[in-house]
Amino acid sequence: MLDYVALFILIFAVLAVFYGVIVIHDIPYEIAKHRNHPHQDAIHIAGWVSLMTLHVIWPFLWIWASLYRDDRGWGFSGQDSPGAQLAELQTRLAALEKQFTAKEQ
Repeated sequence: MLDYVALFILIFAVLAVFYGVIVIHDIPYEIAKHRNHPHQDAIHIAGWVSLMTLHVIWPFLWIWASLYRDDRGWGFSGQDSPGAQLAELQTRLAALEKQFTAKEQ
């Protein structure tokens, strides 16, 4: 009877470790999916590749998935959105063109 209990515990432990590794390797993909990351598929595939490399690249996948946020993109502050930066650059360019044309006349 104890042989069957030991066998059951052994099989349960092996399955728990197997599924635990799969769940842990998928954490960066879940972060990327939650943040609506543009590279979700690449992060997911790289997570599977990290299984073959004994999770050596897994911390880098976590960082890659965590860098992007849907509300602010790749930046670190919400004030400098690409649209605001483009508008500022266009304003500065127009001012420089006006100065340049005034000097030529």
